[in-house]
Amino acid sequence: MNNKSRLAAFLLACASAMAASAQEWPTKPVRVIVPAPAGSSLDLIARTLADRLRPMWKQPIVIETRAGGGGLIGMDAVAKAPGDGHTLGIGFNGPIAFGPYMYSRMPYAPARDLLPIVLTTSQPNVLAVQAGNPANTLPEFVAWARKQGHQFSYASVGAGSSSHLTMELLRSVAGLEAVHVPYAGSPPAGLSVAAGDTQALFTVAPALLPLIQGKRIKLLAVTSAKRSELMKDLPTVAESGYPGFESLAWNGLFTASGTPPEVVRRINADVNTVLQEPAVRELLANQGLVAGGGSAEEFSSFIDSEGRKWGAIIAKRGIRLDQ
Repeated sequence: MNNKSRLAAFLLACASAMAASAQEWPTKPVRVIVPAPAGSSLDLIARTLADRLRPMWKQPIVIETRAGGGGLIGMDAVAKAPGDGHTLGIGFNGPIAFGPYMYSRMPYAPARDLLPIVLTTSQPNVLAVQAGNPANTLPEFVAWARKQGHQFSYASVGAGSSSHLTMELLRSVAGLEAVHVPYAGSPPAGLSVAAGDTQALFTVAPALLPLIQGKRIKLLAVTSAKRSELMKDLPTVAESGYPGFESLAWNGLFTASGTPPEVVRRINADVNTVLQEPAVRELLANQGLVAGGGSAEEFSSFIDSEGRKWGAIIAKRGIRLDQ
């Protein structure tokens, strides 16, 4: 056997071994770490996927919530797990795309220590103001906010969140002065706008539903590139005078670096199958979530583009978070 034949035989053996590895995985229970509280949208997504994946994987799937640190605690546990695909985590904007630009130090490096598997869901933010605000459109709101000068304050669901950075993006393109008032989640942030303690808020729509139904706040715009199927009458920020404006709250599955590519492809394929189920898509839509999907490579490219986009805003506004 010549050298070329030996090389071909070696490569064939490697390919066969990798295929066998993917077929054999998982060989033990799969742990899914949710870096948010029980009952959160991330918890719902993890449990929805787990219910459908258990019969496919023929292994228990254990959901483990590790809230705290803006998602860093949970994702650090994923990053430090063995690279065999048996520990997964649902990462989102903050600890994946924003964190490297906001923290002087992180317990892990997302690009080095985590492998993106698949985008699970996304949803746009909406701009909410008090029901009695004189503005009924985004241009009217911008004009009104400019007149307030430094008296204008806005709420967010937390410093460094998509809620926070979306308003900073609007401030940047619209030339607004504002005081940022971070809250611990959507409920208190929404209540601050309803009470007039702050004047505006970007967050996901389902969190504001009770205040909308109670006519205590109103929505002026949505941050998706196109109008949301769930809110067809609500104009986008882009069509309201700021072309190209888009901001999504997104999440996806990750595993530790070192996990074999064939295992990543297996998980990706199975999750894509689940996300295409009409019942799953409907369940997610009822929570205001748009089902994701696509390849691991597409998800990785999306994360890179999100990092560049929001990293520029973070740097421009000098946003830093100390641990």
